[in-house]
This record gives sequence, C-alpha cells and structure tokens, in this order.
Amino acid sequence: MTAPARRIVFLGTHGQYNIGDELLLETFLTQLGPQHRYLVNSYDPDFTRSQLRPRFDVRVIDTGADRLQLLRALRGADLLVFGGGSIIKELYASTGRNPYSTLAMILGVVTFARRIARKPVAMLNIGVGPLRTRMGLWLARRILSQVDLITVRDQKSFDTCREIGIDATLVPDAVFSTDEEFLLRPADDTPAPRSDGALRVALNLNFDIENPEAWEPFLDRLAAALESVHARHPLEVHSLPMQIGFKDHDDVEVLDALAGRLASVPFVRHEPRTHVDAARLIRDSDVLVSERLHAIVMASLLGVPSFVLAYDVKVRELAKTLGLTEWTVDINEPFDASALADGLVDLIERRDAVGAAVGARSAELRTAARDSFARAQGWAESA
Repeated sequence: MTAPARRIVFLGTHGQYNIGDELLLETFLTQLGPQHRYLVNSYDPDFTRSQLRPRFDVRVIDTGADRLQLLRALRGADLLVFGGGSIIKELYASTGRNPYSTLAMILGVVTFARRIARKPVAMLNIGVGPLRTRMGLWLARRILSQVDLITVRDQKSFDTCREIGIDATLVPDAVFSTDEEFLLRPADDTPAPRSDGALRVALNLNFDIENPEAWEPFLDRLAAALESVHARHPLEVHSLPMQIGFKDHDDVEVLDALAGRLASVPFVRHEPRTHVDAARLIRDSDVLVSERLHAIVMASLLGVPSFVLAYDVKVRELAKTLGLTEWTVDINEPFDASALADGLVDLIERRDAVGAAVGARSAELRTAARDSFARAQGWAESA
C-alpha cells in the first residue's frame, strides 16, 4: 500500500553552499519519501530548487527575506520537521552574531507551529549544544519541550537533553543511511589520475572553531606537521572545501591560507560544488585530514581513513564512534606538531586496515540510521 502523501515544512540550513548541509537535505527527503509535498527554506531558493527538482515535489522559500511566507506555509502544512544540524546551540564568538540568535528564531517558529498553527513538530538527527549559559539552557528547554519527536546524533546532545528534562533518542548521523552509490551518483568508475609515488591527502578546514584564539597557531602547527610527513612519505595535498562562499573565512580562504604556509608540499586546489564532487575527491585520496563532520562521514562510507581535526563536540564524538580517537587532535588547544605528524604517518602506514575498519563500522551505523528513519517515516505518516 502506498504511504499517504503529507505536506511537510522541512527546515534546516540550506542554500549556504555548505556541501554537508545540502547532503543532509537530500538524505532526509530521500529517506522520508518522495511521495510527500515539501516546503523547504533556503538562503538561495534557485540553488536549492535546482538541487532537488525534479526528484522531489518541492516548493522553496527564502525565509531570510520573508518570514511571513513560512508562517503562512505552517498554517497549510500537515507537520513541521527540522532536519539535522547543530541547531539548538549558542553561536561561537567567531560567527560575529548574538550567541542566542539561532535559539530565539527557532523558539519563535516552534511556538507558532504548536500554539497557533496547531501542527506536530519533529527535530530529527539534530545537535544540541554548545549551551554554555543559563539563558541558552532555558531557551533550549523552551524549544524542545514543545517538540513531539526528537532524535539526536551524538552522546553529548543526548546527555544535554537529559540534563534539561527532555526525552530524546540517540541515532547515527543521517548521512550514514546512505551508501557509495548515493554519494557517487551518477556512477563514475574513472578515478582521477595519480602522481607517481605521492600519497594523496584530501584536506578540509573550517574557521569556526570553539577557541578562535587557537586558529593561527593551529595553521602553523598543521603546516609544520605536513612538511614533516612529506619528508618521510611524499605527499600531494588536495584541498577539500566543504563551504564555498556565503560567509567570511570560508573553507577556500582558510585552505589557501594554509597553502601559503607550505614550503615544499605540493598543494592542488579544488572547488567542489556538490556532495558528488566532494565524494569523488575523497574516494580518489589515500587519507582524509578534516575538521568537518560530513567529510569524515563520507570518507568512512567510502572506506577512506580520516585524521580528525576536532574543532567541536560533534566531531570529537564522531571520531570516538568510528574508532578514530587514536588519529584525532583537538585543535582548540595547543598541540605538538611532531605528534600530529607521527599520528598522520601512522595512519598512512595503516591506511588499508583503518579504512576497512571504518567501512565496516559505517555499515553497522547504516543499519541503525535506516531503522531510525523507518520510525520517522511512521511518525510522519500518522502525525
């Protein structure tokens, strides 16, 4: 029997040219089902429409420019879903915004949906935190207490929910529900040309770390570590920006800054535009060195080992989940460049075994992620 079509307002961080966020959007709509009619928010509606059509019945609105459209849409919808992302959080100082701005906006939307539009609300695969102040915790509790179904993607988010009296279910990140075919669609069996003898290292950086004061020292130490590794194992570093544009200090800018610190390591500049572009770049690499969560998730699904540059709690949790703690450094704190270099050399030398291990762990997480989506589908069809 065909599942009933619902009118779903689906909210997230879309149209900011962040490959991870756009991958989450495609993952959620695929798993919830193409039979539904979706209204999706975006900072660039044309970009998001071109991404989703004709595979999904979707209307895209610019909620940044016209919040009234969202309120009207909620009145006519069957349910409201927030999909993925660290949305229940105080913003880092590096963003330059009021730390409570995201929490205040979400509180307004959820309160309108529940108390005025009388619609059920789900928050699926979200991150909760950081919440460093009483005000942040109070706003989070006000939001989450009005939500019917909550799933969180990391242990810290789960623990935070329990601390503020909120019931939530811990699930793997939504992208673990996908597979190699989805990531590399359409099929492409032609790997990129390889340089003789050089190990390909895909490198991702993200400026928005917990401790902004640590950023410049981190770049210096990372450059020194890459130079040290290159002296032992010739490298070819391939940039993997996961966000191009939309904000100051985007990934291209910070990767270029790192390239300027490299004296002898070859640096190949890329500008991937879709998750398929990024996945192919990762597939064609020997190892990934990354801050961003969804680059690490994609690498694991593709059997590529990652050295994790942990910039916040969700990435630290992911490294632990994947068994990569041994190859993780917290970039918010001072660290020894030689220790990073030694860890990266160890990962390079054990890359086949580690890649197989993370691939096997990803298969386990895929089963759990798909089970979680099955429950969410049931909720959406009956709410």
